[in-house]
Amino acid sequence: MELLPAIVVLSALLVLTVGIGLVLRWRQNRPRAFDPREVIEPTRLGADRLGETATLLQFSTEMCSRCPGVHRTLREIADDREGVLHLNVDLTHRVDIAQHFRVLQTPTTLILDQHGVVRSRFGGTPGRQVVEMELDRVTAGTGRG
Repeated sequence: MELLPAIVVLSALLVLTVGIGLVLRWRQNRPRAFDPREVIEPTRLGADRLGETATLLQFSTEMCSRCPGVHRTLREIADDREGVLHLNVDLTHRVDIAQHFRVLQTPTTLILDQHGVVRSRFGGTPGRQVVEMELDRVTAGTGRG
């Protein structure tokens, strides 16, 4: 008689686990907003400047297998667009930066506007089209004077 309640509990746990997994996977490669009040200083990241219109900021680690592919994609996007800079920050020995930006997985990519404000955040491997669409959105109000 105790078998039926155990099966029901295990089935409920299985459904809950699968549901959480699907939600996390769905959110993984989607852009997310970030705190609009924080302005990122490039010197803190080991860079001397940010992009004139936008910056693609990639957080990676030495052991990340997906980071080189994301690095190539972001570099190509930045090279194709005037005023866009790609910065890659290796978090292997920079726990302070990982904690500050709440990086739980690598690669993590932030899109910064011309002032250094984070406008989008991607966890995992973002698709090129999604990054380009977000970059278009971020740079849409940027005037070229």
